[in-house]
Amino acid sequence: MIYSVDVRIDVPVRDTEVTDRVADAVENLFPGVELTHEPGKLVGETHELERFSERLHEQAILDTARREFDKRRDEEGFSFALKKQAAFKGVVNFSVGNPDELGDIEVHVTVRDPSVEELVDYIAPPTEDGRPIDPHDR
Repeated sequence: MIYSVDVRIDVPVRDTEVTDRVADAVENLFPGVELTHEPGKLVGETHELERFSERLHEQAILDTARREFDKRRDEEGFSFALKKQAAFKGVVNFSVGNPDELGDIEVHVTVRDPSVEELVDYIAPPTEDGRPIDPHDR
């Protein structure tokens, strides 16, 4: 599938953290992200979600991902937060409830093409009995 998205990533960098390690955590889930250092945080931009989608499939958390995307979704895109500690290990762990004391990785996806729903179905397809199903087969 060909898609057109703008992904903005904001992640705080605490005084006790090494900026390069925080950058590595983001790059583990979003390789190729262009990161810039701003006071107290890193801001990144990328245009692809392939590695992130692969991790969702490998970890078998497609339903969880869909729920998280739906919580903060509108006609232009969706947002979600990820735990920084898990990202250091290349693991997707959605942040729910109170933010982590080190701060969360905030991800904002703006979708230009196709629709938001079609992109979500591509990144994290619906499942049946824990297995991805093609939404066009329904």
